[in-house]
Amino acid sequence: MKTLIAALVALILIPFVAFADEAKPVLIAYDLMERLRIETQSGPVDLMIEFANTDEKRTQGLMFRTELADDAGMLFDFEGVRQINMWMKNTLIPLDMVFIDADGKVISIARNARPKSLRRIPSGGPAASVLEIAGGRARALGIARGDLVRHAMFGNAIITGDGAEKGLQTSAEAPKSAPGN
Repeated sequence: MKTLIAALVALILIPFVAFADEAKPVLIAYDLMERLRIETQSGPVDLMIEFANTDEKRTQGLMFRTELADDAGMLFDFEGVRQINMWMKNTLIPLDMVFIDADGKVISIARNARPKSLRRIPSGGPAASVLEIAGGRARALGIARGDLVRHAMFGNAIITGDGAEKGLQTSAEAPKSAPGN
């Protein structure tokens, strides 16, 4: 009888323990916003991005954010070229995912990825990085396959004589977070 009671108690408590972390996410802090430029057919597009260049940052991504400025985003560095698969688990806002090769060329775009979806979103070919921006922004900004993304990660950022990035101005504020911030 004691075994039966212990088993019933375990069945009741295990779900609470297993999902305890989801109730209060521990959010990591990102470094300062960085500038990024996309050379589109209709002209340059300047964004301020957070740079996800560690396993911890790539894992969290834009999860738990409640909004993202129109001129903001997150650039994921996957430290090599490969087929990339993304998902939207714990992501509360729709996103456009711009898949980029090692030279900074846009290879594909997944538009308006559905919040909280566990559906796999593939890069559609070998990619080195993903730029996530607010859902619908890729179309609004004229970002298309073949466009060139300029950022230090690709070794093609526009640099002036004083070492500063040239002509990349934007008013983006850091995106607001949900629980924990």
